[in-house]
Amino acid sequence: MKSLPILAAAILLGFATAAAQAGAANAAEPASLTVTFKGVKAKTGAILFTVVSSEAAYDGKAPAAAQDMLPVTGDTVSKTFSGLAPGRYAIKAFHDVDGDGKMGTNPFGMPTEPFAFSNNAVGNMGPAKWEAAAFEVKAGENTHAIDID
Repeated sequence: MKSLPILAAAILLGFATAAAQAGAANAAEPASLTVTFKGVKAKTGAILFTVVSSEAAYDGKAPAAAQDMLPVTGDTVSKTFSGLAPGRYAIKAFHDVDGDGKMGTNPFGMPTEPFAFSNNAVGNMGPAKWEAAAFEVKAGENTHAIDID
């Protein structure tokens, strides 16, 4: 009868090991992220945006995970990125209405073209903070919508 507790422990250990391996496999499974910009008013130019996976990248001190330029043809524009690692991400974007490839500003440096951040986060005297803009991307398919205009 002494072997019964040992067998039970071995079975439980086997389940725990299998669960841990399954968790590790899910963590390693890639993610996709579909970003949709909604509420586009001007049907000209393009939306330029950057997807980052760290606060350092958000602050421009590390490379972006992805970036793109989406021509504006309607009220919404979308892009799907695949092969991302699950984790925390944030997005910075602006609508280049005049198509010159840069954000228009007034003489005081204030943006004159629409801009936005993930989570529809709002900046105060500068871009929204990482903590406000960051969101979780899990293994599998993910979506994130941002109001741009």
